[in-house]
Formats: sequence, C-alpha cells, structure tokens
Amino acid sequence: MNMAFPEFLKNVVGRYQSSPIPLTRPRVTLTFAQSLDAKIAGAGRRQLILSGKESMLMTHWMRTMHDAILVGIGTAINDDPQLNVRHLPPPTSTPHHLPRPIIIDTHLRLSPTCKLLRNFQNGIGRRPWILCGENSLSSQGHDIDKQARMIALIAAGAKILEVAVIPSEDRKTGIVSIANALKTLKDHGVQTLMVEGGAQIIASFLSEAVVDSLIITTAPVLVGDAGVGYTYPANMSDNGESLPKYKEVHTELFGRDFVTALLCTPTML
Repeated sequence: MNMAFPEFLKNVVGRYQSSPIPLTRPRVTLTFAQSLDAKIAGAGRRQLILSGKESMLMTHWMRTMHDAILVGIGTAINDDPQLNVRHLPPPTSTPHHLPRPIIIDTHLRLSPTCKLLRNFQNGIGRRPWILCGENSLSSQGHDIDKQARMIALIAAGAKILEVAVIPSEDRKTGIVSIANALKTLKDHGVQTLMVEGGAQIIASFLSEAVVDSLIITTAPVLVGDAGVGYTYPANMSDNGESLPKYKEVHTELFGRDFVTALLCTPTML
C-alpha cells in the first residue's frame, strides 16, 4: 500500500510550523486508536491492533511531523513498540524523519533488550530517552536495584533524564510530573511531541492544559467491558485551573476507520 501524505495532517499538525512554541513545553499532539466502545486495550491491558492499514499508515506519516514520540512504561512493557515509521513507502530522496522515542518510566522498569534499544544498537533507530523520577528512590535513599537497572539501560544505549515526581494515591513514591517532563524535553530541544498512550498517559496529559491537538482513530469494533478504556477529566485540573476544551475540525475515513482531529479551543492553532 502506498498512500500519499494525508492532506488533513498538514492542516492540523502542520499549523505548528507557523505558531509560536510555548516557553515551557513543546507543542503536543495526543493520538490513539479506540474501539467503538472507547477501549484502547484488551483484558489485562493486552495489546489490541485496532487501527487498519490505512489509518496506521496515516499515524506513521504523523510521526514524521514531530521531533519526538512518547509512550508510558505500561505500553512499552506490554507492546514492546518500535515507535518508528517502518510502514511508510521507501523515500524517493530525503529519508523520512524519525522521531526521538521517549518513555516515561518512573522506576526504570524498561527492559534493556526491548526493541527500541535493539533498533538503536543495530543502527536502525534513534537513541531512546527515558524520563525517570528523580525522587523515586526508597525511603532509605539508596535503591541498589534501581541503580543496577539504570546502569544496564545506559549500557544498552538509553539516555536517562531525571524528572521531579508528584504524589500519587496508589504509588508511594509518586509519578513523574507531566509539566516537568515537558519542560525537560523542551530544554533538550524537543519542539513538537507526539503522545501515543497508554491509558494512564492519556489521562495524565488530558488532565493538564498541555495538549494542542487531539487525533483519535475509531475502529469499527466492540471490545467489551473487559477491555481497558481511558478517562476524560472533569473541567478542573488537579491544581484548580480550568482545562481546555477541544473542537472537532476534521473527520476523515481511512479505510474502515474514522479519524477525528480536534484542536484546543483556547489556541485554535
């Protein structure tokens, strides 16, 4: 299949090129595939291949438009993704842009033998960056296991960036702060970021006023109650600020899937 670059991506994500970059974060595109009943994974967070060939190809084109692509550690462990543009047709001249793979991994649970690191070692992928919690050590202040995991990941080729954590009700050591993670990426030269999930990452980004574009692929399948969905936050963020609203600007059929683009109404890029 050789599908041309989707025009609607130029009209949505392409607007980043003519709009100012925020001072404390990159431009953020949040994108994911869901079923008709709004599930993004199967029972037990099992990976579901929801996107058809056409919408998957569209997603890979979208990856070329961003400096980096981010997923959470749950997705990295369960799916072992490559986060590249392997489904695109071979370039005729200039190689396709490869986004920097980034994993939010508070406690450094990523496997040193994952596909992202193997691709980098084999010269077919960019060096992955891992955002871990700078305060995620044990109460004794000395976590030998974490240090060993860090050494193993660095030896495998990963770049480790420590980020401040925030308290979490279900995690004693907290979780990486999205705001601080984005500032860290901006400070390291990331101007545009594509976020692909999973459920906790989607909820975390939607709970902050940081998503400029929301692109959702809806596949014509039903998963059922055992599947994993995502939560859309109330009108107020955790710090009491009003959250942005999103307005649908384009919906297009790619094969069997509907792809809907929404823009943050305060910016309306």
